[in-house]
Amino acid sequence: MIGRRVFVIGLGAGAAASPWHVLAQQAGRVYRVGFLGIAAREDRVYPAFFRALREHGFVEARNLVVELRTSEGREDRHAAFAAEIVAMKPDVIVAVGSAATIAARRLTRTIPIVMAAVPNPERLGLVESLARPGGNVTGFSSTLLDVSGKLFEMSREIMPERRRVGTFWNSSSPGSVAAHRRGPPPGFVAISFEVRSEADIEPAFAYLVAERAELLIPHPTVRIYRDRILALAANHRLPVIFMFREWAEAGAIFSYGPDLRDNFRQVALYVVKILNGADPAALPVQQPTKFELVINLKTAQALGITIPPALLVRADEVIE
Repeated sequence: MIGRRVFVIGLGAGAAASPWHVLAQQAGRVYRVGFLGIAAREDRVYPAFFRALREHGFVEARNLVVELRTSEGREDRHAAFAAEIVAMKPDVIVAVGSAATIAARRLTRTIPIVMAAVPNPERLGLVESLARPGGNVTGFSSTLLDVSGKLFEMSREIMPERRRVGTFWNSSSPGSVAAHRRGPPPGFVAISFEVRSEADIEPAFAYLVAERAELLIPHPTVRIYRDRILALAANHRLPVIFMFREWAEAGAIFSYGPDLRDNFRQVALYVVKILNGADPAALPVQQPTKFELVINLKTAQALGITIPPALLVRADEVIE
């Protein structure tokens, strides 16, 4: 069924959860991790996550089962999937994004939750503070506000005359709603359209075209629809800017944001710490530390856009 996957078939009934404050790796035990993700196809995220677990002794088909549930872009699915995961009584839950983390936290205050890419978790009531979370939620917050500012700043360097910015957002995501309400920096005009499913994409582009959008900077909640969005943008000769490098590799004019491989490696290390007995209440919430700028020079040339040499020098990778 779409959105459901068990990465590893368990080796017995040993996956029942122990209280997190006394948990420690034990010989012969099979650990269970619930994973509330966004997309089943995460080429960079999952290999990095599992590699880090293996490096620390948690190996699929030996002592680890990972139960994956993915929303496939439908944020409203998280509540049902979180209920499935919590009912399994896993040792740890990994939750990607604010909607998934909130859904899991509503159902359990005892199973440790390692969040990923959650903007302002303290404002959402998920943690008491970043330095000392104080409950069963810890992990990694999002630098969405800072990254968004950099995306607009770089767009000014490349396309100073383009100020009418198309944005796609999703009302089911608290982070997306906050970004939508905040709007773009001064000097830009936002042309917003809500995208909750793939069926919304074509109407969204029709709206952007009618409103004379000059570039597109979608919120990360729509990243599952990358290929369709980039194809329609190419048809309309609309430059796309995004946070993650996969978009630049697939045809966006550039991307700037956290290195997802490094980010989910760090998420896995927090899972390891908790499985080995760490108290999530005392593990500080961290932010991504590695960022990358990828420029697709081929796309820029096809659109007749010149990339300033100073920006090319700063790029981690230039696609030609």
